[in-house]
Amino acid sequence: MKVLFAASEAVPLVKTGGLADVAGALPKALSTKGGADVRVILPKYDAIPSELAEQFEQIAEFNVHLGWRSLYCGLLKAEIDGIAYYLIDNEFYFKRGVLYGYGDDAERFVFFCFAVMESLYHMDFQPDIIHCHDWQTGLIPFLLKTRYKHDPACSDIVSVYTIHNLRYQGVFGRELLKDLLSSGDELFGSEGIDFYGAGNCMMGGIRYADKLTTVSPTYANEIQTEWYGEKLEGLLRYRSADLVGIVNGIDTDLFDPMNDSAVPFPYRGSLARKRKNKLALQNELGLKESEQTPLIGIVSRLVDQKGFDLIAAVLDEILAEDVQIVVLGSGDYQFEQMFRQAEATRPGQVATWFGFNDGLARRIYAGSDMYLMPSQFEPCGLSQLLALRYRSVPIVRETGGLKDTVTAYNEFTGDGNGFTFLNYNAHDMLHTIQRALQFYRDEEVWQKIVSNGSKDDISWKSSAKAYLSLYNAIAPKRKENHQWPVTS
Repeated sequence: MKVLFAASEAVPLVKTGGLADVAGALPKALSTKGGADVRVILPKYDAIPSELAEQFEQIAEFNVHLGWRSLYCGLLKAEIDGIAYYLIDNEFYFKRGVLYGYGDDAERFVFFCFAVMESLYHMDFQPDIIHCHDWQTGLIPFLLKTRYKHDPACSDIVSVYTIHNLRYQGVFGRELLKDLLSSGDELFGSEGIDFYGAGNCMMGGIRYADKLTTVSPTYANEIQTEWYGEKLEGLLRYRSADLVGIVNGIDTDLFDPMNDSAVPFPYRGSLARKRKNKLALQNELGLKESEQTPLIGIVSRLVDQKGFDLIAAVLDEILAEDVQIVVLGSGDYQFEQMFRQAEATRPGQVATWFGFNDGLARRIYAGSDMYLMPSQFEPCGLSQLLALRYRSVPIVRETGGLKDTVTAYNEFTGDGNGFTFLNYNAHDMLHTIQRALQFYRDEEVWQKIVSNGSKDDISWKSSAKAYLSLYNAIAPKRKENHQWPVTS
């Protein structure tokens, strides 16, 4: 099976969020577990580290027609960590410093979608399936079924479209998209991408892809409701038979507390070894050094979606407990100031680092006893999986992928790998934190909770198997006599 991943970012080349982790790790898992030939295509940003960018060789150059424009496009290729990567080169669009947030993002990523389609004539690879991710590639399934549907090079290709976060849809003006796509009003008919008088790139993927996925079963159900559907719930309910939720995994080789150079004391399941990392983290960040004091870690964007308004409502009550908090992240000014003030008024109990630091993030996972993630909504979430990998017990709200990966500890049965609450309510969260602190004081119980989490399969293995089954469900439409194996 030949699969081309089209994404706007992918590790190890460039990353702003969880999409890059998926686009980097899932192809490796598919290639390893299912024997698929999976390759990745993304823009050639100048943010790609030079030591990686220098490995690419140009294999083609051609023009892409975007409305009245005829634009240069270079196609480059390299093999990195056993996966073939292609880069779409146009310095005007992608030599920008950062990946997103420009006034011409519509033009940049419509160009990218057309360039991916045109690259099929020039690369040494003919995919059976194009797997597209988020709004930046949402128009590729649309183009496959409209502009390129009669083209012999593309007519047999089917598509999968993955929604990583429904909130970000790529909504732009009608006239702009009509110009970029050389389309008339038919672009906004009943089978088009009309969205309350604007154009919606994500709708192209949702309406036209052969199969739809999102990153957890619970989120797949949630986005079909008005509360979580971001005004697309009707279309998603219409396509519900083609929509499946598959939980993300993590690269367990890349994130391994036994073999992590950022972690001072390697460990696996030993709480004693883990707490040496807590002491080291406390020393590094100026917290009071104590193995007995429970440490809550937070590595996150500091925004409402992540539940920081709940934390703001009860932060004083949390800090009244015998507990320490360490926060790594950046975001809304009000939440940064909240933690700055807490650190200033409670030195030795609260530590902050505003920005991102990968090594420190790993040390927080390794050094914290608990990991707090009270999200308003969370399509999948990777942080709770990393916490489980580093034996930090998650405290989460029951939404999206958090509900699918964290189960509340039951003191009567001994089951459960964390602590959860259902309602988006600050005092429900506070009660859950207090409950976790209570069980932390019982060493035998805490070891049991940590041990429960260590048994969970949070790798890409089962997710890759689910994706391969999904691919098989659509690929036989054109290859009736051939099924690709799904290995265990």
